Amino acid sequence: MNVTCLIPFYNERERIAHVLHVITKIRTIKQVLCVDDGSTDGTAAYIKKNWPQVQVVQLPHNQGKTAAIAYALKYVKNDVILMMDADLQELRKEEIVAAIEAFHTQPGIDMIILRRINSPWFVRWYRSDILLSGERLLRKSDLKQVMKQRVQRYQLEVGINRYMLRHKKVVRWMPWSAMNTYKVDKLGVLDGSKKEFKMYVEIVSFVGFSHMMLQLASFTKRLKHQQQNTEARAAFKNGLLENVYLL
Repeated sequence: MNVTCLIPFYNERERIAHVLHVITKIRTIKQVLCVDDGSTDGTAAYIKKNWPQVQVVQLPHNQGKTAAIAYALKYVKNDVILMMDADLQELRKEEIVAAIEAFHTQPGIDMIILRRINSPWFVRWYRSDILLSGERLLRKSDLKQVMKQRVQRYQLEVGINRYMLRHKKVVRWMPWSAMNTYKVDKLGVLDGSKKEFKMYVEIVSFVGFSHMMLQLASFTKRLKHQQQNTEARAAFKNGLLENVYLL
């Protein structure tokens, strides 16, 4: 199975190197497509210089993550997309490979979410580690349909969730050790908190309170341990994994 890894970014020169260092070593990812959402810190030039195999497309000015993904879809070459944030820390290659293998060997699954299991307790309490995770495997055809909704900026992940729920798609999550960099760490406590608040207001206003409660209560469940172990062993046997982590 050939996969396109789609990475939108805005001023992530200090953080994107770690992500690309891992992603470019996974052989089933045949296309790494980075989308510059109007950065001003030279991230695009930095990527082109250090990772010439990575494709970079650029928006003329900052329009938000959703607009960046929508713009990049026309450049995606493969039917399966791995969405990936640019500011991740502690990525593990074997976890990404296991997720791709699971998606490949379980044709009935329409999306796999990589759940950020190392998120703070309050993030896990209201399920943002699942619902708002930017790391997802899904089909290009489904993502195109999502983009037909009026999705903007911070609403992409809950927009995908809503689409999957409404169309009775099969969604599972797998544990994911990586951590994202919070806005307060990037922008400071005051500006970061304002951005976080704005994000949640936009999310709830898009899907509505009742549907947000539905997502919080019942959206997706874990890929069964037996399935994960089987897929991990198969990946290890095929030389895709260096280590096997059984749950």
